[in-house]
Amino acid sequence: MMIIGVDYHPSFQQIAFFVEETGECGEQELNHSDGQAEKFYRDLKQRGICVRVGLEATGYSRWFERLLAELGFELWIGDPAEIKTRRVKKQKTDRKDAQLLLRLMREDNFPRIWVPGPENRDLRQLLWHRHRLVQMRTRIMNQLQALAMNEGYRWTKKLFSEQGRAQLEKLSLLAGTGVLTRNHPHVRADLLAAVEPLRSSDDQHVDERWERANARMGHQPQRLGSFLDFLLSGCG
Repeated sequence: MMIIGVDYHPSFQQIAFFVEETGECGEQELNHSDGQAEKFYRDLKQRGICVRVGLEATGYSRWFERLLAELGFELWIGDPAEIKTRRVKKQKTDRKDAQLLLRLMREDNFPRIWVPGPENRDLRQLLWHRHRLVQMRTRIMNQLQALAMNEGYRWTKKLFSEQGRAQLEKLSLLAGTGVLTRNHPHVRADLLAAVEPLRSSDDQHVDERWERANARMGHQPQRLGSFLDFLLSGCG
């Protein structure tokens, strides 16, 4: 087996490796943009080498994790805080970080953490996307309500009806504020149009995928319906 410690960066990765059968070891810097890193791991697969990769939990590594899963390589994700405590010298370089990760794996002292699977991550991404759209919609609604109240009107939900919109546009406002009354309703309508397909797009299917992803981890989570309803309340 080849054990590889990876100090991962968005544009490149510094690796330190050790081959258990032969005792071979080495270091290398692999670029991402020119496909050098992908070629390196695919070549290992073609050579029939069993590989275990360890790296710190970081962002922007999704493509790399998918690549390793596709190739059938084992991936260990480490807790950055724990790894930091295991660093003997304070000096920090890409090479030393890769060497540290390799050493921790070889000594069976690597602080692994649980990482959700691709399906679980995809569901989380969907939830966050919905949530951000609703946050944007809420900010716009609050701005329009504040504008109406500053003009002496409190229309609450009526403000967002066709009649309320017409009344809002009739207000005598300065040029800059008038732009808000004309643009915000259109932006809100666009957000609603973006949220509604997500809201109605197979919530039962989302629930089933969520439960299926968590069942593999031995979890028994509640269905997501109530949570999605909470996130999307008031979008209709």
